Amino acid sequence: MTHSDATPPIPAAPAAPSLHAMPILDRRRVEAAFAKALYDQLVPEIGRERARAVLARAIETMAREAGAAMAAEDRATRGTADLATFRDRLALWTAGDALRLEVVESTPDRLGFNVTRCRYAESYREMGVQEIGDILSCNRDGEFMCGYLPDARFTRTRTIMQGDSHCDFRYSLPASGSMETPE
Repeated sequence: MTHSDATPPIPAAPAAPSLHAMPILDRRRVEAAFAKALYDQLVPEIGRERARAVLARAIETMAREAGAAMAAEDRATRGTADLATFRDRLALWTAGDALRLEVVESTPDRLGFNVTRCRYAESYREMGVQEIGDILSCNRDGEFMCGYLPDARFTRTRTIMQGDSHCDFRYSLPASGSMETPE
């Protein structure tokens, strides 16, 4: 098939940007829109509790896989995946003022920070998906670390998504040589 001089060729579509090039807050908005549509279909079919559980399992799996992939990338490019490299990576989640953090502790075996502003929670409220906002973002945090640094322990006792003034993220590693397991 050839084209004539009167018919210009159809231009090639521009290459799609990598999903990973998109700021995380923007990715979460796209994911939230899809998750809400799916959740809204699941609730009448299987009930609210089961729909939340199904969605949570899917998000947790995605988070562990993303953590493992980032750890592999860090080991390949930085030689290690530890709490220090993880702290460096926090810029991915804070980009565009998506999160405001106050670091309260940073040592080789401990990382603690408070989130004092969460635009993820704000976005979910604006989108009308606050009912599943905890699943879409908060549930990811511990599971991501399970993939990134499986020996790390993650605790959080409060979240902005649940109406608290801040989120308290605490990560720790067991003492060297210890056979301690996370609770």
